Amino acid sequence: MKKMGRTHRPFFRVCAMDQRKPRDGRVIEELGHYDPMCPETDARAQLKSDRIDYWISVGAQPTEKCATLIKKYGTDGTHLDAQREALARLGRRKDYTPAPVTAAPQPKAEAPQAEEPAPAAEAPAEESPAAPEAEATASE
Repeated sequence: MKKMGRTHRPFFRVCAMDQRKPRDGRVIEELGHYDPMCPETDARAQLKSDRIDYWISVGAQPTEKCATLIKKYGTDGTHLDAQREALARLGRRKDYTPAPVTAAPQPKAEAPQAEEPAPAAEAPAEESPAAPEAEATASE
């Protein structure tokens, strides 16, 4: 596995390499990747099973960690169904609940009414108290 990524964010490429090359050196072929920071455990490893089978058939020896990944997610892996489900969950869009509709429109609806009808509303309000006084004097 060839270590990539940055500090506190590791990422690995599963590669076919010459044993005499350094860990992060030149590769013969890239066979997949492994992202340990992925939230879905079974979606962390993506491997090219047919190419891995070829390299093992010609004598390549996987490291311990790669052997575990191949056992789980290789051609006849034990976790292939769980991996498909995890990839489907990651591929779906998240369902967000919409904000309450009643709180937002009220201030918007009141603001235009308060600006335009305010002068018209003041005039009837002044006449309104005078009208009950006139009715009260008329009824006496």
